[in-house]
Amino acid sequence: MDISAGIQASLAGRYASALFELASEAGTVTAVESDLETLGQALSESADLRALTTNPRIGRKAQGAAVEAVAASLGVSDLTKKFLGTLAGNGRLSHLGDVVRAFRTIAAAQRGEVTAEVTSAHALTDAQIDQLKQKLTAREGRTVKLSTKVDPDLLGGLVVTIGSKRIDGSIRTRLNSLEQAMKA
Repeated sequence: MDISAGIQASLAGRYASALFELASEAGTVTAVESDLETLGQALSESADLRALTTNPRIGRKAQGAAVEAVAASLGVSDLTKKFLGTLAGNGRLSHLGDVVRAFRTIAAAQRGEVTAEVTSAHALTDAQIDQLKQKLTAREGRTVKLSTKVDPDLLGGLVVTIGSKRIDGSIRTRLNSLEQAMKA
């Protein structure tokens, strides 16, 4: 498996790599990836869950019990439950969001996919998303999975981030460049 050195070097990357290997051996990569997506979404939507995972005053046992209850209510697989218990037991539950992102990256790389984060000033239509996906797939030479965000501060245009590459076609950046050129 070809995993970038940056992912392997990070704490979250090491945990995600270990989980990926276990899931591969068990043939449950898709299920674990789905579980982690659900957990990631729950983390982003629930301030209480974020507080549970990041509050240093909550002991490891209490975090473990609470995260086990959350995992049961979300219906995640046994491997994911055990993994969350390991994170809690090792005092690494605060890195769960990073582990989710690293696992997603590892799984996508294994499938030959790359994830592109697209930020636009206004929500994109399905047709625009499909057209952008086709162009990026042709440019990258592999399947591109899009993640979209809206940032009204861009004023217009797009900012596309694929791995460490960034394509900034936003009006805000163009105006800033024009401003700098006029100062010179």
